[in-house]
Amino acid sequence: MADAMIFYTNPMSRGQIVRWMLEEVGVPYEPRILDYGTTMKDPAYLAVNPMGKVPAIVHGDRVVTECAAICAYLADAFPDAGLAPAPPDRADYYRWLFFTSGPVEQAITAKHLGVEPDVDQQRSAGFGSLSAALDALETAVAGKAFVAGDRFTAADVYVGSQIDWGLQFGTIASRPAFEAYVASLRERAAYRRAKDIDNALIAEMQAANPS
Repeated sequence: MADAMIFYTNPMSRGQIVRWMLEEVGVPYEPRILDYGTTMKDPAYLAVNPMGKVPAIVHGDRVVTECAAICAYLADAFPDAGLAPAPPDRADYYRWLFFTSGPVEQAITAKHLGVEPDVDQQRSAGFGSLSAALDALETAVAGKAFVAGDRFTAADVYVGSQIDWGLQFGTIASRPAFEAYVASLRERAAYRRAKDIDNALIAEMQAANPS
């Protein structure tokens, strides 16, 4: 029997990235919805992720946290889904998966927190500046349907989610290359299924706790 897949998440979190990936993989999974400040900080969950953050997956006896790592793990754990390039063809796959989860994520967070490194500080900051990180990211997707080769991969789930989320919430300024890249991703059946599930959960939460 296949190992059970447990998925810890909150619909208003980066867990949306992992749900999309799980829908792309197409394997059964058991979602466990956690709340900020309560069940995410419960000792039972801290034993899964000591950071007390979602998402996380438990696949059999294996625990994986961090969205990019989960996407890469699932692509390798379920090769029949075809979501990872062959090992010799993974240069762009690894490059942009980790660039987006590293410098791009850091740059967006720094900007959100009101931190803007000056010229000297940019030499030390891995992301340099938000504009520099986004300029580099634009080169990865400009004129391309996919970020790593000629087919959809787990890297598109992660990179696409970051750009999609950023455009939606204004943390990434609209650029034609970004808009064109995510437009086709939003039409994927797995993307739509994942969004429908999370949007329904958000609606339930808001109805239960009207403000």
